[in-house]
Amino acid sequence: MSRFFATGSDSESEESSSADEITPKAPGTTFKQSLLLSDDEEDTKRVVRSAKDKRFEELTNLIKTIRNAMKIRDMAKCLEEFEQLCRAFLKSKNIVDKEGVPSFYIRLLADLEDYLNQLWEDKEGKKKMNKNNAKALSTLRQKIRKYNRDYETEIAAYKENPQESADEEEEKEPEDSGSSSDSDGDGGDEGVSSKSFLKKKPEAASEASKFLKSAKGSGDESSSSDDDDDDEDWGSDTVDSGSESSDEGEGRSASLAVVFLKKTQDSDKPSEKKLGKKKKPKKKERLEEEAEEEGGEEVEGGWEKVKGGVPLVKEKPKMFAKGTEINTAVVVKKLNEILQARGKKGTDRAAQIELLHALAAIAAENNLGQGILVKIKFNIIASLYDYNPNLAAFMKPDMWKKCLDCIDELLDILFDNNNHIFIGENIAEDSENLAISDQPFRVRGCVLTLVERMDEEFTKIMQNTDPHSQEYVDNLKDEGRVCGIVDRLLAYMENKGSTEEICRIYLRRIMHTYYKFDYKAHRRSLGLQGESKSEQDQEESEGEDSAVIMDRLCKFIYAKDRTDRIRTCAILCHIYHHALHSRWYQARDLMLMSHLQDNIQHADPPVQILYNRTMVQLGICAFRQGMIKDAHNALLDIQSSGRAKELLGQGLLMRNMQERNAEQEKIEKRRQVPFHMHINLELLECVYLVSAMLLEIPYMAAHEFDARRRMISKQFHHQLRVGERQPLLGPPESMREHVVAASKAMKMGDWRTCHSFIINEKMNSKVWDLFPETQRVREMLVRKIQEESLRTYLFTYSSVYDSISMETLSEMFELEIPTVHSIISKMIINEELMASLDQPTQTVVMHRTEPTSLQNMALQLAEKLGSLVENNERVFDLKQGVYGGYFNRDQKGGYQQKQGGYQRGGYRNQNQSNY
Repeated sequence: MSRFFATGSDSESEESSSADEITPKAPGTTFKQSLLLSDDEEDTKRVVRSAKDKRFEELTNLIKTIRNAMKIRDMAKCLEEFEQLCRAFLKSKNIVDKEGVPSFYIRLLADLEDYLNQLWEDKEGKKKMNKNNAKALSTLRQKIRKYNRDYETEIAAYKENPQESADEEEEKEPEDSGSSSDSDGDGGDEGVSSKSFLKKKPEAASEASKFLKSAKGSGDESSSSDDDDDDEDWGSDTVDSGSESSDEGEGRSASLAVVFLKKTQDSDKPSEKKLGKKKKPKKKERLEEEAEEEGGEEVEGGWEKVKGGVPLVKEKPKMFAKGTEINTAVVVKKLNEILQARGKKGTDRAAQIELLHALAAIAAENNLGQGILVKIKFNIIASLYDYNPNLAAFMKPDMWKKCLDCIDELLDILFDNNNHIFIGENIAEDSENLAISDQPFRVRGCVLTLVERMDEEFTKIMQNTDPHSQEYVDNLKDEGRVCGIVDRLLAYMENKGSTEEICRIYLRRIMHTYYKFDYKAHRRSLGLQGESKSEQDQEESEGEDSAVIMDRLCKFIYAKDRTDRIRTCAILCHIYHHALHSRWYQARDLMLMSHLQDNIQHADPPVQILYNRTMVQLGICAFRQGMIKDAHNALLDIQSSGRAKELLGQGLLMRNMQERNAEQEKIEKRRQVPFHMHINLELLECVYLVSAMLLEIPYMAAHEFDARRRMISKQFHHQLRVGERQPLLGPPESMREHVVAASKAMKMGDWRTCHSFIINEKMNSKVWDLFPETQRVREMLVRKIQEESLRTYLFTYSSVYDSISMETLSEMFELEIPTVHSIISKMIINEELMASLDQPTQTVVMHRTEPTSLQNMALQLAEKLGSLVENNERVFDLKQGVYGGYFNRDQKGGYQQKQGGYQRGGYRNQNQSNY
């Protein structure tokens, strides 16, 4: 009945009040009662539940849902709730380790498996199922069978001695609580469970509210149980109803009315406070749950008040419950639990690495054998690599040191137990043998992959460090450790590894060796010894030269490797190493025999970069040996492109930034070669320009009046044109200006001026001092300048002389008479110089070859007729659709090699017969 109709007769109010005294109320159900409670009484209701209770309550709720779904044969719901149950059970793993697996959980697993087996055998029932339920049934059956393997013993024990599960006990509790709420506690407190105690505890506080309620009995005419909902909204009516109470109850309830009025006057403010108080425990509970999920610790007792901003120091989670027997199976299970969180969002990677280290320490402490230790070490190293999820990011210094230490420790274990541990990727997890037994340990894993990844991480560290800082030097010192690890693994793989694995580790060793100049081997080849006795002893005690190592490793790869990429990289590194140590003929022959230049354009970009580096080193080697034409041909492709920096993997050009997007730029940056492996670009350009000068200047002098003269080097001609456009010619400053000035001097046949521009203090410091055999390179250059200046002089001034003495030429160019004789003889044989040698007088007699005016006109007519015929052929072929004649000529190759002439198109197109 509504509160508005409660103002009837006094008899009705008396009946209602008496009914209030008799009828029991459910504790703490109405809003009115909560307002009447004092602060102290409110505090008694606030309960902090333990982590165990919360976790178990979550499990029981999920189990109830699964049982309901089983009753209605909703397999899809069963599958969904079972997956949630597994996740919830995984969260409560720490509590389960301490308390043991709860019996209600085991009962559900056993019942669910039996239930699914019955459904599976019922073929008619399966046919009636819809598609989703049938699919969910098969999936859930597989999952429960796999999941129950971990609890076989508990399920077997339960089936032998079935008992009531906790969820059924909880179902009975609400039924008993209604009947026991009126009792005065005659049964005592003994044997009461924690949950029933939590449910009954607020009832003690409700006695005070019941007493207050009965005190206003005569006035409250409509306090029947049917009107409780209305009482929540109309609590202020109690004041009015109290004033209409009968005269008979005035004296008895005077003092109580004062208490009642006191509470109702300020009912608004306390209600706000109490509402706020109710919100706070919820917030605390939420924070408590978050703390449990993160740390997995059981939080019991009250809350500590800490200063703002200071984080709570959490205890490290215990690896195993107290009293747990530590054996191989337990450690492997814990290892799998830790690894399940790997790669998931929100996983603390540093904490995961610490847990793995702690697990390794526990395994070592309990002497579980080297097999489990190796497995944990594999996972520690893999976790260190996964610490940075971004591929472009490089490892931090502390993580890098840990990684090197772990790999060293792993190799120590493998070497100490060489015949007792077998590792490999082909070992399945089921066939692993990690326990101590008569059989050798079998561990799934590949140490070669870990070392290859370590090598890549070292490259990334060097790529992302400022090369001009001390930090780069400090990081570069780690290369010794990296090479040491590679050498140790190489020795291990030679005994244990397959041919393919040996080839892979050999290539890693080659990649750390090929670009380094072996100064000690160079000193030994020159016959020099160490200055002190200690240096001599050290040289004697050291192992084989790098050339011997490279030869042994590369030849093994040539013979055994089945993948083209490893063999290609090995060949290129071998050529690079030969060229670096001035073994020109071995390097050239290996390049020509490999035929790499035919299909290198189909290789991946890192291999192409290695090819470009090898070609450049080959050209520099040819230059040092005095093979100017070979040097020019080898360097032509790289230098003529104008992108030498990019093609050698030594940086990106800004002008091409618009052509690539951000993703392509990241990929190209990862291909860059570390700074300590760079080739000096200024030295490279200088070698190319000097080679072009020594070839181009005599050629220009010989074909000065030839209208169809071809350029040997476009870049060299460009530098000459830039120098000619200068309005004011001062002394040369840059390397290019020195070469241009030297070229102009050589044109005039002035070899001394040319020599002074090419070889001086500035050029020595910039270029020539960077070569290992500096003095020999300078002497070769001087010799080449003298010879080419002599040829240029003869081409330029042959029309002035009738005859010239070879002795005079020898004095002018400071060359021996046999050398001058040889040069002039070659020029005459190649029909470059129209002259003859007079042997008795040692003179060169020039032949007059200037054409008459009639001959000049005839030559011009013949040239014009030839061009007319070519144009006619070209038009005719276009109409016929046959591209012959004119188009058969090499349009893009500047000049062709004809009877000992030059050939354009780079080193790769050069005719092998020239060698």
